[in-house]
Amino acid sequence: REELRRWKLEKQHPILKTLWDDLEKMPILKADRAAQPDNIKRVMKPFQLEGLAWMKAMEAAKWKGGLLGDEMGLGKTIQAVSLIMSDYPAKDPTLVVVPPVALMQWTQEIESYTDGRLKTLVHHSKKLTMAEIKEYDVIMISYNTLAAMYGRQINGTKTKGKGTVKQKSVMHQIKFHRIILDEAHCIKEGKTLTAKACVALNAKYRWCLTGTPLQNQINEFLSLLRFLRVAPFASYICKSCPCSDLKWLAGDDGYCTKCGHATMHHLSVFNQEVLNPINRHQQSGPGKKAFERLGLLIGRVMLRRLKKDNMNAMELPVKEVYVDRQFFGEEENDLATSVMSNSQRKFDTYVAQGVMLNKYVNIFGLIMQMRQIADHPDLILKKTAEGGAHVLICCICDEPAEEAIRSRCKHDFCRSCAKSYINSQDEPDCPHCHIPLSIDLEQPEMEQDEELLKNTSIINRINKDNWTSSSKIELLVHELHRMRSDNASSKSIIFSQFTSMLQLIEWRLRRAGITTVMLDGSMSPAQRQASINHFMGNVDVECFLVSLKAGGVALNLTEASRVFIVDPWWNPAAEWQSADRCHRIGQTRPCIITRLCIEDSVESRMVQLQEKKTQMIHSTVNGDEGAMMKLSADDLQFLFRGS
Repeated sequence: REELRRWKLEKQHPILKTLWDDLEKMPILKADRAAQPDNIKRVMKPFQLEGLAWMKAMEAAKWKGGLLGDEMGLGKTIQAVSLIMSDYPAKDPTLVVVPPVALMQWTQEIESYTDGRLKTLVHHSKKLTMAEIKEYDVIMISYNTLAAMYGRQINGTKTKGKGTVKQKSVMHQIKFHRIILDEAHCIKEGKTLTAKACVALNAKYRWCLTGTPLQNQINEFLSLLRFLRVAPFASYICKSCPCSDLKWLAGDDGYCTKCGHATMHHLSVFNQEVLNPINRHQQSGPGKKAFERLGLLIGRVMLRRLKKDNMNAMELPVKEVYVDRQFFGEEENDLATSVMSNSQRKFDTYVAQGVMLNKYVNIFGLIMQMRQIADHPDLILKKTAEGGAHVLICCICDEPAEEAIRSRCKHDFCRSCAKSYINSQDEPDCPHCHIPLSIDLEQPEMEQDEELLKNTSIINRINKDNWTSSSKIELLVHELHRMRSDNASSKSIIFSQFTSMLQLIEWRLRRAGITTVMLDGSMSPAQRQASINHFMGNVDVECFLVSLKAGGVALNLTEASRVFIVDPWWNPAAEWQSADRCHRIGQTRPCIITRLCIEDSVESRMVQLQEKKTQMIHSTVNGDEGAMMKLSADDLQFLFRGS
């Protein structure tokens, strides 16, 4: 039956008969080293010049673009900027899509590399015409803004009196000369609005930049192929006719808008040829063959170099990675044991009832609780204001705010502290986010009620008189004091997935006399860049507290040489990204990466699952055939039961 289905499919799409043989015959592009560009002010490394030559050759080849997958810290940005300058001036602008945290950094690096020659626009939400946009050489936009613009175009926005009004996205009306997706793994989920917004863009050349093209699953690679328009591997085909398209052309009635057949008659070439065999057979038989096919495809669309192969050219110091395994303290242990036992009991109930797969959201919530208890009990106990000291904390004195007032950047102060702080400086910055401080000193005093505080910092909800720290936080305090006692002038970055944990760490470190600055997802691009500049330019700031999702990618923080990853994340690639914020070109000190882990908790099991995902990534992206994917269907049970 399977052979009959395959015969019918190949009858409608003869290209499938020789698809992989033709790909294997296609030579892997090996470009020579390009000359140092005259219009790039920084001397490029030899491997970067080879990357530039490869990118130019790929633009002249079949797919007019590709995936630059160099490991983090090898200088993908300067290679991309050099590519832009290789055919400058172009008739149409280049669009660069980046995470919000990288907007200002890209702008600064373009200015630095090209000596201001490129006319650059950072586009936020201001309405611009096509003519105005075409006046620029480079348009910078965040994934969030692009997705919002595309959402208004396809879904519309609700307005009073007019109902839902659709608004065309100017970014999707222009044919750009080149589109570059920085940290392209941001579109790994193909069904998200962000991914759809990127795929819908129009350009002559298309590029993905990412050091982690795979993070969790192999199907993430399909989203990148769709953006790059790598046909027919990223195409959808019909089983009943020769219909083939890079877009999913499903109408509201459930039928294809191109051929008229039901959407259930259509399938993805990538899923059919690669993903489904791997999911069904893992590393044996058809699964092993599918892995080999995936390797063929990756080798022809992606260039990937590793730090270990270019250490001499990069002049990088060593990087050491440690897992610091701690145990719960006595006071933490009782509560942690109770939470984990309760979570395991609920999970066992789902398994016994046969509804485990239908209760995924509930199970994820249970795992999240077990992760939070490993950081600090207050992440669970103080989710609401119940039982806490319902007061706002002044950003200057770190005490309950007297006559509390709030700045335009939404940070709280004592009225007297704010007056003294403003009068002491000509151009005061906000002491929390470091953008120019704008605050009305005559505003009415803020009401400090419980409902207001539920959405503010966890520091406003803890009882500071008898607050107890956690094993992880005290380990950080000990390590940072030890660095100071060793007369080390190096700075540290502390990553956590939980903003509340970062707030607790910040409060404790300040009490210990350690100067900090924070970056989290609630900050605007200007606030984020101001925080980065404050950390990089102020010798007194010892620690940068960074939310893993907000600042785990696209940052260049070579001022720091110590990284602490407070809580393990699901995919190891996200942690690699975080660790390499400091271990990159320009770093002169040895880098030490410390991953904190609580033994006998869900964290120690997550670390073991990370090792399995690492094997999958190495087997595909790095071409390591000896590290096939070994994820099993028992992973969830392992997280709860440990066996």
